[in-house]
Amino acid sequence: MPAISAITLFVDDLALARDWYSRAFGLAEHFSDDVSLVFLFETVMVNLLQISEAPELIAPASVGSHGAGARAVYTLTVPDVDASVERLVAAGIGVLNGPVDRPWGVRTAAFADPFGHVWEFAAPIV
Repeated sequence: MPAISAITLFVDDLALARDWYSRAFGLAEHFSDDVSLVFLFETVMVNLLQISEAPELIAPASVGSHGAGARAVYTLTVPDVDASVERLVAAGIGVLNGPVDRPWGVRTAAFADPFGHVWEFAAPIV
């Protein structure tokens, strides 16, 4: 099975995306140009693409509207969900829910970027 190498998320404002992703994850930019910004999560590139460029990638499909609701959650395994949430809050980033122990044996906390993409910190309950 091939590995996932990149995930492209459509954003309305690259400057806002740069600020939020830098604060949320403490990562430096891996690449940027006039219409995109890439952060490297170990071996997976998260490409934040200006929404105006999306049709080139997905036509004839259309881009969903920002307010239509979440359609995916991107999960990052962390050693300590509570400490990761504390870092988010200290960086001025709100949490949607959690930290909470899930019945499937994982502690999680969800948060969303300014464009509606939902992220989650997760760790096994020990």
